[in-house]
Amino acid sequence: MTPNRTTSPRFDAQPVSTSEGGRTTIGPETIHRVQTANGITVLVRPNPSAPVVMMEGALRAGSVDEPAALAGLASFTASLVSRGSANYDFDSYNEAVESVGASVSVGGGDHVTSFGSESLIEDFPLMVEILADVLQRPTFPTDHIERVRGQWLVRLQEREQSTRSVSYRRFNEMIYGDHPYGLPTSGYIETIQAISRDHVVRFHRDHYHPNQAIVVVSGDVDPDAVVALLETHFGGWPTGPEPPSPADSIPPVTGANGVQRKAFPMPGKVQSDVVIGCLAIPRKHPDYQAVQVANNILGQFGMMGRLGETVRERQGLAYYSYSALDADIGVGPWVAFAGVNPQNVNQAVDSILHEFDRLGQEPVSDDELSDSIANMTGTLPLRLETNDGVASILLNMEWFGLGLDYLQTYRERISAVTKEDVQRVAAQYLRTDTYTLVTAGPDANES
Repeated sequence: MTPNRTTSPRFDAQPVSTSEGGRTTIGPETIHRVQTANGITVLVRPNPSAPVVMMEGALRAGSVDEPAALAGLASFTASLVSRGSANYDFDSYNEAVESVGASVSVGGGDHVTSFGSESLIEDFPLMVEILADVLQRPTFPTDHIERVRGQWLVRLQEREQSTRSVSYRRFNEMIYGDHPYGLPTSGYIETIQAISRDHVVRFHRDHYHPNQAIVVVSGDVDPDAVVALLETHFGGWPTGPEPPSPADSIPPVTGANGVQRKAFPMPGKVQSDVVIGCLAIPRKHPDYQAVQVANNILGQFGMMGRLGETVRERQGLAYYSYSALDADIGVGPWVAFAGVNPQNVNQAVDSILHEFDRLGQEPVSDDELSDSIANMTGTLPLRLETNDGVASILLNMEWFGLGLDYLQTYRERISAVTKEDVQRVAAQYLRTDTYTLVTAGPDANES
C-alpha cells in the first residue's frame, strides 16, 4: 500500500552561497543540529537554490559486528530491508519510489549501514516515510532472501574474475590478517551461502537501533519541519543497548612486520593488477592533513601525481597508476595501485617503491606543494555545489567528530602543511622496509 503524502516542508529564505571570499559559509551558523529523544543526531543544511532534497544517514551496524564465519551478513541484511516491510511489499516500494522519479538506497559498510534518498521537495516526506518503514519494520520474505542470495553469489563469482578486485581483496586480507578490516564487506561465496533468515533477523534485531544514528538533510527545506517529520516517523523507534564508541568496537590494528609479497595467478587474463602499500593512520590522527597532501602529490594531482607521471606517462609501464589513503575509525592503509602488462610487473613495482622512497627522502618542490594545496582547497567548493556533496561531507564530519566548523577551517589546515611535513609523513608511513605487495594476473610469479 502507499500511504497518503503529507505537506512538504519548505524553506522560505533568500538563496545562500557555499563560499565567501574563499571561505565556505557552511558551518555552525548555517547547519541546524539537534538530537532526538531516541538518540538520532540530525543535521539540516537549508539550500533553496534547487527544489531537490538529499538525505543521507548512517546506523551503527556494520561488518565489524558480524562473525567471520558469516562475513557479508551486515551488507546482506542491508540489501534485504527494502524487499518487504510492514507497509510496503517489494512491488509497492518500487512503485512508490519510481513513480515520483526519486531514489532510495540502503547499504552496508565496515562500521555503519548507510541509507538515503534523493527526491523533489514535494516527495521528501514520502521518502522519509518509506525509509523509516523499511529500516524499522522489514519482513525479510524467504523468497526474496533466496533471490538476493543468488544475485549476490553471481557478483562474488564475477569478483573472482577481476584482477583488480582480487588484488585489492587479497591485499586487505594480508595486511590486516584476522582483523575485521581484512574481511570484505560483501563476504565470500561460502559465508553468504551459510547465512540463514534467522541470522538476518537477529542481526537486524540486535543492531538496527537509533542509538548514535545520524541523519543529514540538504536541500530546499525548513530545519524545524525536517526535524518534526523525522520525529514523526523515527521518533517511536525504541533504543537498544548503548553501543560502544566506534573506536572501541574493533580490536587494535597491528599489521605485519617486514615485507610481504604475494602473487595470485589468474590464467587467461591479459593484465596484471598491482596493489602495494603500508598501514598508515586512522581518520582522526593529527597527521591526516599532511598525509592527504603527500598522497595528492604522490598519486592524485593532475595526471595522478608522481606515480601517473613517472610509472604511466614517462616509463610507459602501466595503463593506470595512482595512490589513495583509506583512513577509517581504525588505522587504514596508504596504497598505490597499478594496472600493468604482466611482463612489466617487476619494473612497475620497483618504480613505485622508488617514488615511495623519493617522497620520504627528498623535500618536494615549492611549486609541487603550492599546486597540490591549491588543487585540494580549490576543488572543495565544487563538491559543495550540490546537495549530494554537502550531505556526504556533513555525514562524514559528524561520524568522525570533526566539528561543525570543519569546512570553514579546511583551507587554513591544508595550507599550513609544509614541505617538511610531507617528507616526514612519507618517511614515517610509506616505508619500503615494511610494506605489503599483491599482484593478480596471468601466470603471476612472486616478484
